[in-house]
Amino acid sequence: MKKLFTTSIGRLRLLAILEGISLLVLVFIAVPLKHFWDVPGLSKSLGPIHGALFLLFVFNALRVGVEQQWKFKETTWKVLIACFIPFGTFYIDYKILRNIPTDED
Repeated sequence: MKKLFTTSIGRLRLLAILEGISLLVLVFIAVPLKHFWDVPGLSKSLGPIHGALFLLFVFNALRVGVEQQWKFKETTWKVLIACFIPFGTFYIDYKILRNIPTDED
């Protein structure tokens, strides 16, 4: 658990999980509340939070890609595309990010 906060890969994994959760809550809870029950509060507050997490994930993915010397056509583009697909960040975390050796390994 400590590696999620102390390594660049760990922080990217943490951002991937948070971004994925925020997207799921936004799509499956906040938007239905707004459109079906006319309760826009959660959507108004969670939208900017999800946007910030999305941008943090993209910038950190690029930073980690340069730092780890990932080949763009092999790894970086997959990680970047993942944040556009629901459940994509969870899949990328499972398939790619958790298998990359961290600085402390």
